[in-house]
Amino acid sequence: MTFPVKIAVAGINGRMGRAILPLLQADPGFAFIGGIGRPGAKGEGLIDRSAAIEAADVILDFTTGAAAAELAGLSAAAGGPALVIGATGFEPDELKRIADAARHIPILRSGNFSIGLNMLLGLVSQAARALPANAWDIEILEAHHNRKIDAPSGTALMLGQAAAAGRGTSLESVERRSRDGITGERPPGEIGFAVLRAGGIVGEHSVLFAAAEEVVTLSHSALDRAMFARGALAAARWITGRAPGEYDMQDVLGLAAAL
Repeated sequence: MTFPVKIAVAGINGRMGRAILPLLQADPGFAFIGGIGRPGAKGEGLIDRSAAIEAADVILDFTTGAAAAELAGLSAAAGGPALVIGATGFEPDELKRIADAARHIPILRSGNFSIGLNMLLGLVSQAARALPANAWDIEILEAHHNRKIDAPSGTALMLGQAAAAGRGTSLESVERRSRDGITGERPPGEIGFAVLRAGGIVGEHSVLFAAAEEVVTLSHSALDRAMFARGALAAARWITGRAPGEYDMQDVLGLAAAL
């Protein structure tokens, strides 16, 4: 690994881009080479995507699923740079394109870069493994600001995947993303989601394990967007020089074995 690590940020004018920039500029281990804005955007510190791909060691991407998948393909074709992707709301074909790109470059993708939240993922998996599906229901509750465009959040889906993995199944086979009207009794083993969008909520996530006589709640509250920015920079530092492949924050924190 060479220092400083040259970083570009896609989605520099978004909430995460604005949160990352001051931390990035203050860290001598990084060199900020420019931000990538929307097509046609102009302004101080902005560079075009092709220049970023050529110059950066790592691109932090906080755009959209479609834009991140396109960037992954272009970066893979160029043989680099590495990518840290924080976009959410991916379509299946976009995930496939990212997986294809990861055969050529290292890509770390996470719906949440909080260290505390990633610790919660391990706890949820362990609880789901210990509490039998025929006696304990699982519900995932999440709340975010009113400008968030996808639901459930990427983080909520990560928690659902951790719970499903703990029970030895896939989330797709047991998830219930909404309830409306006469839904009938809840089937055993179902993992439900409830979503709130309001105001400026940074991020609230709770996982309820509910039996007939008791409820266990595991939760995490985001108090400041800077925690996501610090985690994303830790991911950028970790992925520099890695072999091609798909990674996540569990790898960065050494917690992958817990899931």
